[in-house]
Amino acid sequence: MQVAEGVWRIRAANPSPMTGTGTNSYVLHGPEGAVVIDPGPALPDHLAAVLAAVGDVPLRAVLLTHPHLDHSALVPELKTVTGAQVYGFGDAVAGRSAVMQRLAAAGLQGGGEGVDAGFVPDVRVADGAMLTLAGLQIEALHTPGHMGSHLCFALGQDLFSGDHVMGWASTLISPPDGDMSAYMASLQLLAARQWRRFWPGHGETITDPATRLAALAAHRRARETAIRTALQAGPARPTDLAVQLYTDTPPALLPAAARNILAHLIDLHDRNIVTSTGPLSPDAQFKII
Repeated sequence: MQVAEGVWRIRAANPSPMTGTGTNSYVLHGPEGAVVIDPGPALPDHLAAVLAAVGDVPLRAVLLTHPHLDHSALVPELKTVTGAQVYGFGDAVAGRSAVMQRLAAAGLQGGGEGVDAGFVPDVRVADGAMLTLAGLQIEALHTPGHMGSHLCFALGQDLFSGDHVMGWASTLISPPDGDMSAYMASLQLLAARQWRRFWPGHGETITDPATRLAALAAHRRARETAIRTALQAGPARPTDLAVQLYTDTPPALLPAAARNILAHLIDLHDRNIVTSTGPLSPDAQFKII
């Protein structure tokens, strides 16, 4: 559906507890062709819908916010059909902080978020890069947190925010791909600018970005406070804290909640607020220093 002048949103038929109503792909039309942001999952009907939104104009580029399969799996086929180059920050491990690189090297693995391990962009895009594509001026903003290689794309005062800022839910932060310290810094980076609206990777248009950014930051600060309070009663593992703190969360989503808590605990460990028994891992016990 057309959601703004020159902007079409195509929602993939992949609803789930982790994707909401489905992954949003966007087609931008400029004076010299079209640009796709986040092709989405490898579903034939979704490919057909994206191509229909592109229409009979040349597809000049494919931009990827981050290589999770619900956003990137359609990249190879769309590239084959159209010949368009694919732009992204880097591969699936690009942009990780030094802390997350060390944890990954020590064996910490993700929690099953569907990483597209084979993704490599044709064009690597640095933070702050100004891209002239299809006659449009698009700014790339490196916003690690949900994933080290996550990019948001600004078109004037409108931002395609990927999974960094969503309207329907808070963002999963699952180490070593997710990084709570980086996520909070990226929220602050976006909050320093004036925005008209956000087009997220899941959910509806965010029409009050400043309020949404403030709410997300406050939510994370409140979660950190709750974790620190819980640890005052004694050491605990992320899974124990998830059961204690996510009381309204369905049991099937508690593993994801535990990954969010692990991200908070790693951040607190890095700030010398908590320590762990043994290496940092989902099974480690954490306690207040």
